[in-house]
Amino acid sequence: MIFMNSGHGPPRTMALVLSTGLYPETQPWRTHAMEAPHGHVLHVEESGDPAGLCAVVLHGGPGSGSSPLLRRFFDPARYRVISIDQRGAGLSRPRGATAHNRTEDLLADLRLVRERLEVPRWLVVGGSWGATLALAHAAFEPQAVAALLLRAVFLPSAEYIEDFFQDTAGCAPAAWARFASVVPTDQRHDMLGYLAAGLQEPPADSDAVLPRRLALAWWQWERTLAGGEPVSNTDVQPDRQTLDALVDRYRVQSHYLLHRCWLDSPPLLERLDALPQVPTLLLHSRDDRICRPEGALAVHERITHGQLRWVDGAGHDPSHPAMASTMVAALDSYALHGHFGDSPVP
Repeated sequence: MIFMNSGHGPPRTMALVLSTGLYPETQPWRTHAMEAPHGHVLHVEESGDPAGLCAVVLHGGPGSGSSPLLRRFFDPARYRVISIDQRGAGLSRPRGATAHNRTEDLLADLRLVRERLEVPRWLVVGGSWGATLALAHAAFEPQAVAALLLRAVFLPSAEYIEDFFQDTAGCAPAAWARFASVVPTDQRHDMLGYLAAGLQEPPADSDAVLPRRLALAWWQWERTLAGGEPVSNTDVQPDRQTLDALVDRYRVQSHYLLHRCWLDSPPLLERLDALPQVPTLLLHSRDDRICRPEGALAVHERITHGQLRWVDGAGHDPSHPAMASTMVAALDSYALHGHFGDSPVP
């Protein structure tokens, strides 16, 4: 099925999947194993149209790795999509590594990827931690950013981080009690510190029972907050390979959160004064229980040229039909008109 577009940009060659609001799955046409400093090797994928508008996709976590889902927001006939697994995440190597893995390293990696792929400027699309990294990148290299699309931005402040680990808003007390049960009572005042220590790679002559137990509890707690439905210890049991990947993921994430993602000196909000005056759209759900909507409001107050649109009912789920269709519409608008549309939701 071909959709004509009245002369604005190339014709669409793939139909939207109406049940999800997303474009069909596509495969990368090129992958890279890019060597970065200090022994890190970055997994980078290119998909879509090699001659299309260039967009880089920044995944969340930190430590989660890219997902094929993130490519499906883009019309593959209009965009050249670059997906990067950040240090220690996904298919980048060594997986789960925290040495030489700070935000400043990720910013240097973005420059490295952009220069090696000969991209002067790109649209930067990020969700959750990926949106935070996108803001830091835009402040660090404003000349490299053509536009910003930020879903569920995360503010790495002590207050917001504590909210997640202590459930101070009382979002899901029973689920939090299950999460907290893996932490000794006398350590629950510093759950993040205990989890970070327990998720470190165990010695070769020991087993990984504790790290796997902690990672499973963290994952179940996160799923509960993201989807709004309680997840018990018996509802979902990942296989051993998946569980080991979760250990690596949360090792990286706890490493970042312990240090507030190295974005507190100066604070991220103060860095936003350096952002370029380019099309900027923040999307957030007011019922997001992982990245508080107050964070989106605080960022929007500092980006006077940007828009904030509420996509309620989506929680923290990028694949929720309301969020997916809003992301697709915004990216289609940018491909056609050079902006994300002008109808923010009150």
